[in-house]
Amino acid sequence: MSNQTSSLFDLRPSAAVKPTAEYRTPPNNEEAEQALLGAILVNNKAYEKVGEFLRPEHFYDPAHQRIFAAITKMIDRGQIANPVTLKSLFDNDPELAVEGGSAYLAELAANVVTVVNAGDYGKTIHDLFIRRQLIEVGTDMVNEAYRHDLDITALDQIGEAEKQLFDLASTGDVQGGFVAFGESVKHAIATAEVAFRRSSHVTGVTTGLIDIDRKLGGLHPSDLIILAGRPSMGKTALATNIAFNAAKAHMRSSGQEGGVVGFFSLEMSAEQLATRILADEVQVPGDKIRRGEIRDTDFPKFVQASQDLARCPFYVDDTPALSVAAVRTRCRRLKRTSGLSMVVVDYLQLLRGSSSRGSENRVQEISEITRGLKAIAKELDVPVVALSQLSRAVELREDKRPQLADLRESGSIEQDADVVMFVFREQYYLERAEPSRRPDESDDKFNDRYQRWQQRLGEVHNTAEVIIAKQRHGPIGTVRLYFDGQFTKFGDLDQHHQTDE
Repeated sequence: MSNQTSSLFDLRPSAAVKPTAEYRTPPNNEEAEQALLGAILVNNKAYEKVGEFLRPEHFYDPAHQRIFAAITKMIDRGQIANPVTLKSLFDNDPELAVEGGSAYLAELAANVVTVVNAGDYGKTIHDLFIRRQLIEVGTDMVNEAYRHDLDITALDQIGEAEKQLFDLASTGDVQGGFVAFGESVKHAIATAEVAFRRSSHVTGVTTGLIDIDRKLGGLHPSDLIILAGRPSMGKTALATNIAFNAAKAHMRSSGQEGGVVGFFSLEMSAEQLATRILADEVQVPGDKIRRGEIRDTDFPKFVQASQDLARCPFYVDDTPALSVAAVRTRCRRLKRTSGLSMVVVDYLQLLRGSSSRGSENRVQEISEITRGLKAIAKELDVPVVALSQLSRAVELREDKRPQLADLRESGSIEQDADVVMFVFREQYYLERAEPSRRPDESDDKFNDRYQRWQQRLGEVHNTAEVIIAKQRHGPIGTVRLYFDGQFTKFGDLDQHHQTDE
């Protein structure tokens, strides 16, 4: 009995039976490929249902790839593609000979039942191609992970895999196409109605700065906004103010205005960014907070401010040297879990392109980065604000106001951007250009020069200019803002003037 029990419950394979590895055929559907090719050969109009997204390489059978390529070429030339017109091309084709030569074309056409389902056949073929590509990407990931290459880290491999998957997802979108103009008009009117009902009359995400909102109409979904400036102009401060204003407006209006913000801080840590925002909220200089020079009366302010800040939909990612693919993946994840209305990248020159390209050609890499950021804006339907450096050519001019030509390392930044804004603080340059007496200069002339310098410094004190140098949807121009360097805060200039009075 014990022997019988042992034999019943012993599931180990016997020595005589060796487990065999199961061979799995890559996903494919030969019948769908034959049905589609036959439908097109019978009625070339069926090609219109698949011609936009289907390519010869999407077919699994090499013979079918060649047939579809020939059909595509003839239809593109305006000729009819049927078994008769294609016969001469395939009479001596060795790959088609296995299937029966040119007679196979006639067989495909003869077996057609209906051409109505041609679009569904094409989507099935395309879907199976994507699945085969996924298997290939997965296999490559496994093989690369087993390799020990000192030049390629595990994070580099993840970045490359993310890029391959995104490229695959991009080619996998078969839903594109024309939209009736009436539908577009309805969306435009709906957008205008939303702006009309808002007290701010802003169609996009508010910046919290009245004059900029008036000029831009807010930050619009699918737009790439470049915010550029020389060091110490306040790029990060302005971007942080705009992003936090949007998050705060979303919290205070219960989601009616502003939005959920994803902030990629590649230069500063999340803690440093939080210190800046906290300093602004409690009106205590950030350097004093860092040094611990805080009065007892300030602590209740910190507690109240931290409670308010915790409720704001403001998310910070301070991972250094991210790739565009990683930014895209994290934005998708945030939108899925918490929603997403706006993305800020500080700053784009600290992003990486694809790991395969590396830093061999920095101009091409920046072009790839800006195209990637614009793709994120369109895919997620959110504004993407990317900070950018400017070239040193600004410092060589007498007038230090930036121009589009000053955008560093790539003309594609200007080309891909929907809006380009420059931050300029004349006060910064004037303070470093205090007049000194020239040789043989009289007292009157020196005093006159010094007085004019003092007068100009007083006029621009605590002010900044935001120069809108490019805007696809509206006018360009300059907006003057209030700037408080002690708290790194930008605000509406007229409002502060009224407060001072």
